[in-house]
Amino acid sequence: MNLTLHVWRQPEAGTPGRIVPYEATDISPDMSFLEMLDIVNERLVAKGEDPIAFDHDCREGICGSCGMMINGTAHGPMRLTTACQLHMRSFRDGDEIWVEPWRAKAFPVIKDLVVDRGAFDRIIQAGGFVSAPTGGAQDANAIPIPKLDADDAMDAAACIGCGACVAACPNASASLFTAAKISHLGALPQGQPERYRRALAMVAQMDLENFGGCTLFGECQEACPKGISIDTIMTMNRDYIVATVTEREERAEAGAG
Repeated sequence: MNLTLHVWRQPEAGTPGRIVPYEATDISPDMSFLEMLDIVNERLVAKGEDPIAFDHDCREGICGSCGMMINGTAHGPMRLTTACQLHMRSFRDGDEIWVEPWRAKAFPVIKDLVVDRGAFDRIIQAGGFVSAPTGGAQDANAIPIPKLDADDAMDAAACIGCGACVAACPNASASLFTAAKISHLGALPQGQPERYRRALAMVAQMDLENFGGCTLFGECQEACPKGISIDTIMTMNRDYIVATVTEREERAEAGAG
């Protein structure tokens, strides 16, 4: 396959970027998209040019490191597929492909296709941990959990934190990511002690990180490579409302006392 790539090149944060065309020739249809970029980079290095910077790690659709807009779609044209698992047979010989980084205020560009997703880490850190204040934790299989609750928790826990939901959302909202992290613990008995405090803290941190507000547009769940449903956002909103009301009542009681 012979392709023309139009790639966003930006030397560093704060420096203006631009789209630069590259020819990707003799590309095997069985290559992944990142393997194709590897070939392009090898040729750039051989010519003494700066290779295209992009995030990657496991290349198995697990770690969530890879992330880029491919022809205007997060992770490319295949649903439920990360960029590292997208194969070049998804394109046709002679195609022109536009490759850009995630576009969100909370994801500043570091270089080329690499963005800083540290905001996600800080949201998770705000959630704290699951405590076991009464002694050693029980074995997980000693606590009966209804099948539907376990399924909901596992579906939400599938989130790999790639950021596609933010990149696809017209508001650059992180609600699907935050909701997945809140919901997968809130659905299980082990997550109950901090359930509502966790919702308050993580939503507050999400707002501090300058993500946009959620209007349930739905593009986030379409872009998510793990198919996480916006139903998790409903769960997050419910927990947040309960936590807010409970906190106000506790403050009122403390003031009255």
